[in-house]
Amino acid sequence: MSITLNPYLNFRGQAREALEFYASVLGGEPTVTTFAEGGMAEHVGAGEQDLVMHGQLITPLGLTLMCADAPEHIPGAGDREGYSVSLSGTDSDTLAGYWDGLTVGGTITVPFEVAPWGDRFGMFKDRFGVDWMINSLASA
Repeated sequence: MSITLNPYLNFRGQAREALEFYASVLGGEPTVTTFAEGGMAEHVGAGEQDLVMHGQLITPLGLTLMCADAPEHIPGAGDREGYSVSLSGTDSDTLAGYWDGLTVGGTITVPFEVAPWGDRFGMFKDRFGVDWMINSLASA
Protein backbone atom coordinates (compact mmCIF):
# COMPACT_ATOMS: atom_id res chain seq x y z
CA MET A 1 0.00 0.00 0.00
CA SER A 2 1.22 3.54 -0.69
CA ILE A 3 -0.07 7.04 -0.11
CA THR A 4 1.03 10.23 -1.84
CA LEU A 5 0.59 13.81 -0.70
CA ASN A 6 1.36 16.48 -3.26
CA PRO A 7 0.56 20.15 -3.83
CA TYR A 8 -2.41 21.08 -6.03
CA LEU A 9 -2.16 24.78 -6.88
CA ASN A 10 -5.01 26.93 -8.14
CA PHE A 11 -4.43 29.82 -10.50
CA ARG A 12 -6.56 32.36 -12.34
CA GLY A 13 -5.62 31.83 -15.98
CA GLN A 14 -1.91 31.15 -15.36
CA ALA A 15 -1.90 27.39 -14.68
CA ARG A 16 -0.46 26.37 -18.07
CA GLU A 17 2.27 29.03 -17.95
CA ALA A 18 3.14 28.14 -14.34
CA LEU A 19 3.29 24.42 -15.08
CA GLU A 20 5.58 25.01 -18.07
CA PHE A 21 7.81 27.23 -15.93
CA TYR A 22 8.01 24.63 -13.16
CA ALA A 23 8.84 21.94 -15.75
CA SER A 24 11.67 24.11 -17.13
CA VAL A 25 13.22 24.20 -13.65
CA LEU A 26 12.25 20.86 -12.08
CA GLY A 27 12.27 18.74 -15.25
CA GLY A 28 9.55 16.52 -16.66
CA GLU A 29 6.78 17.07 -19.19
CA PRO A 30 3.54 18.69 -18.03
CA THR A 31 0.22 17.15 -18.97
CA VAL A 32 -2.80 19.39 -19.28
CA THR A 33 -6.54 18.82 -19.70
CA THR A 34 -8.72 21.85 -20.42
CA PHE A 35 -12.29 22.23 -19.22
CA ALA A 36 -13.44 21.60 -22.80
CA GLU A 37 -11.33 18.44 -23.13
CA GLY A 38 -12.55 17.22 -19.75
CA GLY A 39 -16.23 17.59 -20.67
CA MET A 40 -16.73 20.43 -18.21
CA ALA A 41 -17.12 23.37 -20.61
CA GLU A 42 -20.72 23.98 -19.50
CA HIS A 43 -19.57 24.39 -15.87
CA VAL A 44 -17.29 27.36 -16.52
CA GLY A 45 -17.87 30.87 -17.79
CA ALA A 46 -17.65 32.17 -21.32
CA GLY A 47 -14.04 32.13 -22.47
CA GLU A 48 -12.91 29.71 -19.75
CA GLN A 49 -13.32 26.45 -21.70
CA ASP A 50 -9.66 26.41 -22.73
CA LEU A 51 -8.34 27.04 -19.23
CA VAL A 52 -6.62 24.22 -17.35
CA MET A 53 -9.07 21.92 -15.56
CA HIS A 54 -6.23 19.64 -14.46
CA GLY A 55 -2.49 19.96 -14.97
CA GLN A 56 0.21 17.66 -13.67
CA LEU A 57 3.98 17.56 -13.64
CA ILE A 58 5.91 14.48 -12.58
CA THR A 59 9.63 15.19 -12.47
CA PRO A 60 12.48 12.75 -13.16
CA LEU A 61 13.08 12.63 -9.38
CA GLY A 62 9.45 11.63 -8.76
CA LEU A 63 8.15 14.97 -7.50
CA THR A 64 4.50 15.57 -8.39
CA LEU A 65 2.97 19.02 -8.76
CA MET A 66 -0.63 19.49 -9.86
CA CYS A 67 -2.58 22.62 -10.74
CA ALA A 68 -5.71 24.08 -12.29
CA ASP A 69 -7.24 27.39 -13.30
CA ALA A 70 -10.04 28.23 -10.89
CA PRO A 71 -13.14 29.43 -12.76
CA GLU A 72 -14.21 32.97 -11.90
CA HIS A 73 -17.45 31.77 -10.27
CA ILE A 74 -15.46 30.09 -7.49
CA PRO A 75 -14.50 32.93 -5.12
CA GLY A 76 -11.12 32.74 -3.43
CA ALA A 77 -10.02 29.60 -5.27
CA GLY A 78 -7.01 31.34 -6.81
CA ASP A 79 -5.86 32.82 -3.49
CA ARG A 80 -2.51 31.60 -2.26
CA GLU A 81 -2.48 32.87 1.31
CA GLY A 82 -1.66 30.51 4.15
CA TYR A 83 0.46 27.81 2.53
CA SER A 84 3.89 27.18 0.99
CA VAL A 85 5.33 24.51 -1.24
CA SER A 86 8.34 22.97 0.47
CA LEU A 87 11.28 21.12 -1.06
CA SER A 88 13.88 19.50 1.16
CA GLY A 89 16.53 16.83 0.98
CA THR A 90 20.22 16.02 0.98
CA ASP A 91 20.98 16.71 -2.71
CA SER A 92 22.31 20.22 -2.13
CA ASP A 93 23.33 20.82 -5.77
CA THR A 94 19.88 19.93 -7.11
CA LEU A 95 18.11 22.01 -4.46
CA ALA A 96 20.40 24.98 -5.16
CA GLY A 97 19.54 24.64 -8.87
CA TYR A 98 15.84 24.60 -8.04
CA TRP A 99 16.34 27.74 -5.94
CA ASP A 100 18.20 29.49 -8.77
CA GLY A 101 15.53 28.60 -11.33
CA LEU A 102 12.36 29.05 -9.29
CA THR A 103 13.35 32.45 -7.88
CA VAL A 104 13.69 34.01 -11.35
CA GLY A 105 11.11 36.79 -11.53
CA GLY A 106 10.08 36.17 -7.93
CA THR A 107 10.77 37.81 -4.58
CA ILE A 108 13.21 36.31 -2.10
CA THR A 109 11.89 36.68 1.45
CA VAL A 110 14.60 34.66 3.26
CA PRO A 111 17.96 34.22 1.49
CA PHE A 112 19.11 30.66 0.76
CA GLU A 113 21.87 30.35 3.35
CA VAL A 114 22.85 28.39 6.44
CA ALA A 115 20.09 28.70 9.04
CA PRO A 116 20.49 28.53 12.83
CA TRP A 117 19.55 24.82 12.77
CA GLY A 118 22.46 24.05 10.42
CA ASP A 119 20.62 23.41 7.15
CA ARG A 120 20.77 25.71 4.13
CA PHE A 121 17.29 27.24 3.99
CA GLY A 122 15.48 29.95 2.06
CA MET A 123 12.01 31.25 1.25
CA PHE A 124 10.59 33.11 -1.74
CA LYS A 125 7.42 34.00 -3.60
CA ASP A 126 7.69 32.88 -7.22
CA ARG A 127 6.58 34.98 -10.19
CA PHE A 128 3.10 33.42 -9.98
CA GLY A 129 2.61 34.39 -6.33
CA VAL A 130 3.27 30.89 -4.90
CA ASP A 131 5.31 30.80 -1.67
CA TRP A 132 8.14 28.25 -1.56
CA MET A 133 10.57 26.99 1.09
CA ILE A 134 13.73 25.11 0.19
CA ASN A 135 15.72 23.30 2.86
CA SER A 136 18.98 21.54 2.05
CA LEU A 137 19.68 19.20 4.96
CA ALA A 138 23.11 19.56 6.53
CA SER A 139 23.28 15.83 7.16
CA ALA A 140 20.99 12.84 6.94
